[in-house]
Amino acid sequence: MDILGTTLRICVDDLEAAVAFYEDLTASSALRFERGGVSVAAISCFLLMSGPESELEILRKVTATIAVKDVDEAHASLTRVGARILAGPVPTPVGRNLIAVHPDGSVFEYVDRNLTV
Repeated sequence: MDILGTTLRICVDDLEAAVAFYEDLTASSALRFERGGVSVAAISCFLLMSGPESELEILRKVTATIAVKDVDEAHASLTRVGARILAGPVPTPVGRNLIAVHPDGSVFEYVDRNLTV
């Protein structure tokens, strides 16, 4: 599995203030989208999320987002080494993702940018 990078997931109360801070910090612009009632802003290696507490409670259980070349390849690798797939692969606004639990109990999101699949 080709791991391309990781994204730190941060739940915030004030998305606009957080976006301004992280855009200034990283000299990058936010890519914004909404998913399941949660407003999301991706800025450099940070994924800012704001929304109803019931949704954020679930999102906080995911340790990090890992960018991979291909989610299907990640699915095969994760299954082979004993991870349990909780969800996916499913389409997202920027590609596809899956959620997996590693044998140590850590939960990770794996994403790719394969929009054509």
